[in-house]
Amino acid sequence: MPAGENFSDLKRRMRDASLHTVCEEATCPNIGDCWDRRTASFMILGDTCTRACSYCNVKTGRPTETDWAEPFRLAQTIKGMELKYAVITSVDRDDLEDAGSTIFEMTIKTVHKAAPGCKVEVLIPDFGGVRESLQRVMDARPEVLNHNIETVRRVFRKVRPAGDYDLSLELLKRAKEMQPDGVTKSGMMVGLGETMDEVLQTMEDLRVSDCDLLTVGQYLRPSKRHHPIIRFYHPDEFKQIRQAGEAMGFNHVAAGPLVRSSYHADEQHEASLANPAD
Repeated sequence: MPAGENFSDLKRRMRDASLHTVCEEATCPNIGDCWDRRTASFMILGDTCTRACSYCNVKTGRPTETDWAEPFRLAQTIKGMELKYAVITSVDRDDLEDAGSTIFEMTIKTVHKAAPGCKVEVLIPDFGGVRESLQRVMDARPEVLNHNIETVRRVFRKVRPAGDYDLSLELLKRAKEMQPDGVTKSGMMVGLGETMDEVLQTMEDLRVSDCDLLTVGQYLRPSKRHHPIIRFYHPDEFKQIRQAGEAMGFNHVAAGPLVRSSYHADEQHEASLANPAD
């Protein structure tokens, strides 16, 4: 079980502010390491998702009403923790007219104001492809805009029936067009039934969409009711993926069995600035 003074303090702060973390909701294997380093991925807009992706451990159902005070509680928590880098994500909120983009906008702006030394990375849903929702988020100027493609084209519909592979690629492309000096990021899981050639093709697709950063990790099945693990990738295969990504022009690629989208996100961002893509 995760332990340590920092872990306990962070958990207490989350509970006191009635905040959620994707670290807990998604049963991330890196929670002990990240929390002990005083970094966390905050999850806004509640803990109930309107979609039911077959790999995800976040609960699905009918979400609660929007908590408009959440951005302010989160900003004060980040300020109190003296964080230099915060990752903010959310469940899918297809029940909302703006898909939750207004809360994202408020949160980014409020965190920047309360903790001006803290960089903000947002890991967003696809907002149903609505351009105005993405523009709202980009206008708030997050340091990193992250949207996970998750898997290859052939497997996508099997595990993300409510999503769209091309829509995700278009979102990343639009984000870069809206904020050319910003950093875009995406992530994938392997072991869902894809081939290595398909993984490399998806990476090529992401580069065509001008994606800067990439994370690739091993899919771990949360329970027997979730999508099965088709196979485990060898560390040498993750090395192959990383080297291929660097050759394609990503300015940073993190690939490994326990790599997750938000794992050491601050280090990924710093590496990207030191090694900008062409």
